[in-house]
Amino acid sequence: MIGKLILEDASEFEGISLGAPRSISGEVVFSTGMVGYPESLTDPSYKGQILIFTYPLIGNYGIPDKKYWESDKIQVSGFIVSNYIDTPYHQEMTLTLRKWAVKENVPFLEITDTRLLTQKIRTKGTMLGKIITKDNINFYDPNKENLVAQVSTKKVIQKGNGKKTVILIDCGAKQNIERSLLKRGVRVITVPWNFDPFDPKVHLRGVPQAQPHLEGGRLKQSESHDSFEVKFDGIVVSNGPGDPKMATKTIETIRKALASKIPVLGICLGHQLLALAGGGDTQKLKFGHRSQNQPCVLEKTKRCYITTQNHGFEVSKIPKGFHKWFTNANDNSNEGIIHQKLPFMSVQFHPEAAPGPEDTGWIFDYFLEKI
Repeated sequence: MIGKLILEDASEFEGISLGAPRSISGEVVFSTGMVGYPESLTDPSYKGQILIFTYPLIGNYGIPDKKYWESDKIQVSGFIVSNYIDTPYHQEMTLTLRKWAVKENVPFLEITDTRLLTQKIRTKGTMLGKIITKDNINFYDPNKENLVAQVSTKKVIQKGNGKKTVILIDCGAKQNIERSLLKRGVRVITVPWNFDPFDPKVHLRGVPQAQPHLEGGRLKQSESHDSFEVKFDGIVVSNGPGDPKMATKTIETIRKALASKIPVLGICLGHQLLALAGGGDTQKLKFGHRSQNQPCVLEKTKRCYITTQNHGFEVSKIPKGFHKWFTNANDNSNEGIIHQKLPFMSVQFHPEAAPGPEDTGWIFDYFLEKI
C-alpha cells in the first residue's frame, strides 16, 4: 500500500505503508540515533509526534520483551523509516517491528530519503505533518494540549524497600528512571503528575498498605489497629511530552518542595519544570534534540559527556539562586541547572539513557548523596 507524509508547508513525500492502515497527524520530529528504536518508540516524551528515524536500518533486531520497553505501548503517533528490515534476528526478539506496529494500530511509512526530510526540518524548524494511508485528515498540534496528563500514571505505585525513599513524579517517565533508582537500593513511590505529596488530605491509592497520605516530607499511614509513617527523602521529576508550561500542577508541587528544602532532581521535562517553579523560563527549540550523541560540557571544566536526549523545549532563563550545570557543546543551549546552596538540581539529558551511553548515570548517585 502506498502512503504519504504531508507537511504543513504542503510538501509531500510518498512511501510504502507498512504499519496500521490508518491516517494520523502530529508534530514531525527526527532522531539521529543508530540503535534503540524499541525504547524510542515507547518513550512517552514522543506522545503526539511523528518520528523520523534517520539511521537507514530499522527493524533489523526486532522487538524485545515488554520488560525492556520504556512504557507499556508505542507512544508515537506514527513513524518514518528509510529502510525497513522485515527479516530481523536477535536472541531476545519476540516479534517484528511491522507486526508490533500493526498490533498497536500505529502507522509507519518507508520513505527512502529520510536525510532530505531531516534537512528540511533543520532548515525550517519542526513542522506539523500527517501520514495519509486512507482518508485525508486535518493537521494537529499536540503542543496545544496537556500531553503530560495523557501519559502520566493514574495511580500511585510503590517499589523497592531501601532506606532512602524517593517520590517519582510521573510526567511520562521512562521505565529506566525507576530501574536506575531501584538498582541503587532506593524505595520508589511513583505518583501522577498532578499529585501533591504535601497535601495532608490526599490519599495514596495504589500503595499496597491501607490508606496512606502525605504530610510535609512524610508519607503517613494509619489503620484502626495500627499506624506508622515513612519519611520521603527526595523528589525526582521525570521526563515527559509537550510544553512544560502546561503542567501547572507539577510546577506548584515543585515550588512546595523548594520551599520545604526537600532535595529535587529534574530530568528532561523535569529540568524545565524545575526552572519554571524557581522563577525561570522556557522556550521552544527550532528542531529539538533527539539522539544518543548530544555533547554536554560540565560547567567550569573541560569534561564533555555524550548524552541521550529527547526534547523540543529548553530552559531560556535560569532562575535566581541557580547556576548553569551543563551546556550543550553544539548549540550552547542549557543542559542543566543546580542551586548554589540547596539540594535542587536538574538535567536536560537522560542520565538513565535507554537507549544510549551511560556516561551520566552518576547524576543519580550525586543526587542520592545530597539526600
